[in-house]
Amino acid sequence: MAEITAVFSDLGGVVLTNGWEINSRIRAAARFGLDRDDLEKRHRALFNDLETGKLGFDEYLRRTVFYQPRPFTLEEFKDFIFGESALAETSEVIFGLSQSRKYLMATLNNESLELNLYRIRRFGLRNYFSVFFSSCFVGMRKPDPGIYRMALRITQRSPSESLFIDDRIENVEGAKQAGMHAIQCRDTAQLRQDLERLGVVVEPAPAYP
Repeated sequence: MAEITAVFSDLGGVVLTNGWEINSRIRAAARFGLDRDDLEKRHRALFNDLETGKLGFDEYLRRTVFYQPRPFTLEEFKDFIFGESALAETSEVIFGLSQSRKYLMATLNNESLELNLYRIRRFGLRNYFSVFFSSCFVGMRKPDPGIYRMALRITQRSPSESLFIDDRIENVEGAKQAGMHAIQCRDTAQLRQDLERLGVVVEPAPAYP
């Protein structure tokens, strides 16, 4: 088996909590008195354009929430969404991989532009990742085969020396179809075991900046 030289990691569900996902939308609907089913229907119609950078976050919110007058502001609603982000338990493993300096560390994640930039800045992710293959930057979402191929070509890594980590099985399967090693992240102990099986070294995690 080829030695792993590059690690591509999802953000939501691996390094951070999932951002604007179903549970966050449920909490937002309850917090702001929205019709949950209506919010979800409007979200489903727009999320692909949102996460591939074709639709700005403010316009997305105008079409999903602020299509009628509300007793709260767009900025208040955005603050709630951004406040849903936190470090995931498994972040210590990813940060430990970065600390080892043995691997090219890159993200490979689906996320809207404003939320992605906020999370990169808020959690100091440039300290751990050299490249960010976010759907909002590259115009493709996992598990589109093209996003995996793009990441490999730009980093000049072969699939056999590349590892992808994600919490969603459909994205893991997409990476495997591209020839990459892939791990579905469920919890810290399982992730460490699967990394060790592949010979990937995890150093003690650095102190969070």
